Amino acid sequence: MRLVAPGVVLTAVVTALLVWGFGPPALMPGLVFGGLATLIQFVAGVALRRAVGKPFEQLLKAWGVGMGLRVLGMFLFLGAVLADRVLFPPLPTALAYVGVLIPLMFSDIRTVR
Repeated sequence: MRLVAPGVVLTAVVTALLVWGFGPPALMPGLVFGGLATLIQFVAGVALRRAVGKPFEQLLKAWGVGMGLRVLGMFLFLGAVLADRVLFPPLPTALAYVGVLIPLMFSDIRTVR
């Protein structure tokens, strides 16, 4: 649960910056893909925390699950942009996803230590 609060704050900040920079069309991608990045990182973090202290193979498997989820998020981004380019403009949508996911990924480093 400790990743959810920073994820919500990051989503709000990134969305506000996107709306400021790109206007109202950036609101939906900011909220949707910021929330998606928070959810993905939360699930990846739970998987990683369960594997810490276990054999290396299990840690590697948990890391792989997290990376797979992040790649799934990239495909969801691609699908959203291709499905409705007006509702999900490419640049704000990508910045929302990456702008929330990358800072949250630094928590993985603290988890493994």
